[in-house]
Amino acid sequence: MRTFSPLKLLAALGALSLVAGQAAAAVDTSEWKCETCPFDKAGVSGTVDVGVGNVSDKSAKFGDYNGLDRKGAYVSGGADVRYGGANGFYGLVKADSTVGALKGEVGQEGQYALRLGYQSIPHRLVDDALTPFQGVGSGTLGLPAGFTRASTTGAMPLGTTLQSVDIGLTRSRFDASLSFDMGERWTNRISVRRDVRDGLQRMAGSFFATSSQLLAPVDQVTNQIEVSTNYIAAKLQASLAYQISNFRNENTSLTWANPFNENASNTARGQMALAPDNQFHQLLGTASYQLQPNLRASGDVALGRLTQDVGYLALTLNPSLAGSAGALPEASLHGKVETFTGNGRLQYSPTDRIRVNASYSRDVRDNRTGQDLYPSVAADMFLGAARLNQPFIFKQDRLKVSADYRGADGLKVSAGAEENDVERARQDVVHTRDTSAWARLGLRIGKDISLSIKASHAERSNSGYGTATWVTPAESPWMRKFNLADRRRDTASIRADMNVAEGIALGVHASSSEDRYSNTTVGLKDGRSNSYGADVSAAISDETQLRGYAQLEDIRSTQGGSSVARQADWWVRNSDKVEVYGLGLKHSAMKGKLELGADYTHTRSHSDVSVDPGFIVQQFPTNSTSMDSLKLQGTYRLQDNMWLTAGLQYEEYKARDWALDGILPATVANLLTVGAQAPQYRVYLLRLGMRYRF
Repeated sequence: MRTFSPLKLLAALGALSLVAGQAAAAVDTSEWKCETCPFDKAGVSGTVDVGVGNVSDKSAKFGDYNGLDRKGAYVSGGADVRYGGANGFYGLVKADSTVGALKGEVGQEGQYALRLGYQSIPHRLVDDALTPFQGVGSGTLGLPAGFTRASTTGAMPLGTTLQSVDIGLTRSRFDASLSFDMGERWTNRISVRRDVRDGLQRMAGSFFATSSQLLAPVDQVTNQIEVSTNYIAAKLQASLAYQISNFRNENTSLTWANPFNENASNTARGQMALAPDNQFHQLLGTASYQLQPNLRASGDVALGRLTQDVGYLALTLNPSLAGSAGALPEASLHGKVETFTGNGRLQYSPTDRIRVNASYSRDVRDNRTGQDLYPSVAADMFLGAARLNQPFIFKQDRLKVSADYRGADGLKVSAGAEENDVERARQDVVHTRDTSAWARLGLRIGKDISLSIKASHAERSNSGYGTATWVTPAESPWMRKFNLADRRRDTASIRADMNVAEGIALGVHASSSEDRYSNTTVGLKDGRSNSYGADVSAAISDETQLRGYAQLEDIRSTQGGSSVARQADWWVRNSDKVEVYGLGLKHSAMKGKLELGADYTHTRSHSDVSVDPGFIVQQFPTNSTSMDSLKLQGTYRLQDNMWLTAGLQYEEYKARDWALDGILPATVANLLTVGAQAPQYRVYLLRLGMRYRF
C-alpha cells in the first residue's frame, strides 16, 4: 500500500503557502540584501552553513555523484569567507560538503593571485553485485580454495562463494595556480592539476564459449601542468601556453582464473591489458586583433604530441599455444600521434544592425606509430592469422559563414552555411563532405507575442565506399557505416512566447529532425526525432510565484540487415519516447521572514526494439525508466544575519532492462555475471541546518 503521494504533498504546500500569503502584509524591501554582490568592505565577512541530514535507504543510483548512497545520518557544511585588507590584499575560502569541494585564494589586486582547490566526486554504479573471485581491487582475480570448475548451472559452488561488492569510482582533484602581473599588459600563470581515479569497474573476459564478468581495479593518476603568458592592449590580446598531461595506471593488466571447465584446453588463466600509461604535450597560441572599429580578427593554433610506450603483455597464458604462437615483433607499441589544430575567425559589423562572422578551422591527427605484423590468438584457445596494426589518420577542414540582422520591432534574421571536409586513411571511405545551410527568423507580433523559427538542411557525400581489407573476416561490401554513408538531414524548430495575462507568461516549442540514408542497403536507413514542449510562469501574487514545464520527445530509426550479403532481408526498428514534467512553487510569508518552496519532477522513458525478418516480427521486451522527485524547502530568518533551513526530498526510481533483470550469476550456464539488476529505489532525504552571515 502506498502512503505517500507527491502531488498531494505539493498541493498541500501550495494551499498552506497561499493561506500564509493572504495573512502577510505587503512585501517590505527595506531590509533586502544582495547575497552575491562583491564584498567591498575591509575585514572578514562571509557565510557559514552547518546542518544534519538523514537518508532513509541505501541506493547507488540515488547517491551517484552526491555520495548519499548509504542509509543513515550525515553531517553537512559549507562556507564562503572573504577577507579584504589594506592596499588591495584579499583572501577567500569556499567549502561545500555536498559536492566535496574546498578552495582558497589569496592575492594582491593587480599583482598576484594564488589559488588552491580540492574536489572529490563519487560515481556510484552498482551496490548489488556478487562475485566468487578473490582479490577484488587488485590486478589478479583468483578463486576460493576447492572451487569446482564447472558451468554456472552445474557443480560451480556459487551458493557458498559469492560475496557482495560495490562497484563505483571516486575522482579526486587537486589543483593549484599562481598568476602574477608584469606591468599593466602582461599576466603570467602557472597551474598544476592532479586527478586521481580510484575504485572498481566492470569488464568481461571469455574463453571461446564461456564468459565471466570481472571487476577490474581503477587506480589511475593524471598530472597536468600549464604555463602561460597573456598580453592585453587596446587592440591586441594574445596568449602563449605550454601544456603537459601525464597519465599513470598502477595496474597495467588484469589476470583472472577461469571458473569454467577447461576441457583440456589449458585455459586455466586469462589476461587482458588495462589503460596504458601515456603522455601528451601541447603548445598553444591565441590572438585577437581589432583591425578596424567594426572588424575584428582572432585565431588560435595548437601543436601536440601523444606518446605511449608501455611494454606488451604475453601473447597468451595458454602453455599449449605459447611455444607455437610466435614472438611479438616489438617489446612495446612505440606509439606516437602528432596533432594540429588551427582556427581563424573574422567578425565584421558594417552597421549597428548587421553582423557577419566567418571562420575556418583545420584539425589533423597524424598517427606516426609504425606498422608491424602481429601473431594473433583467439579466445586464448586458437592460433589466428597474423595481423597488421592500422594507424588511423584523419584531416578535417571546416568553413563557416553566418550573418545576423536586427531590425525594428524585435525583428531578427540570421542565416549561415557550413562545409566540413574530412579525409581519412585506412578506413572504408577516404573523403566525406558535409554541407549545410540554416536560417532563423525572430519577430514580435503585437506587444505580447514573440516568435522564433529555424530551419536547416544538410547533405553528406563521400568519395566512394570501399571494403576494409584489414578486417578478418571481411565485412559485407554492401554495409554502410552511418558516420561515413551518404546522408540528407532536415531540421526545423519553432518557439512562441506569450504574455497571456498580467503576471502570466507562456512558452511553447516544437522541433523535428529527419535523417535519410538513401544509398544505404545494409546499415542505418533512416532516423527521425520529434520534440514538443511548453513552459509557464505565473506571479499569483507579490508573495507567490508558480512555474511549470512539459517536454515530450519521440526518436525512431530503421536499420537494414542482410543474411545473403547482397540486399537487406531483415530490419531492426528502434523507438524511444521520453516525457518530462515539472512544477515549482515559491512563496514568501510572515513579512518575508519565511521562504517556502516546492519542486516536483516526473520523468519517464520507454525504449522498444523489434526485429522484422520478413514474416513474423520479433519484439524485444520494453526497457523503461521512471522517476518522481519532490523537493520541499523552507528558510526562516531568526535575525538579520541568521537563518534556519529545512528540506525534505522524496525520490522514487524504477527501471526495467531485459539485459539485466533476472540475470543472476547462475542464470546462464556459460555466463558468470555479477548479477546486477536494473536500479530500483524509494528514498526520503531530510535536511536541517543553520546559516550565519557575518
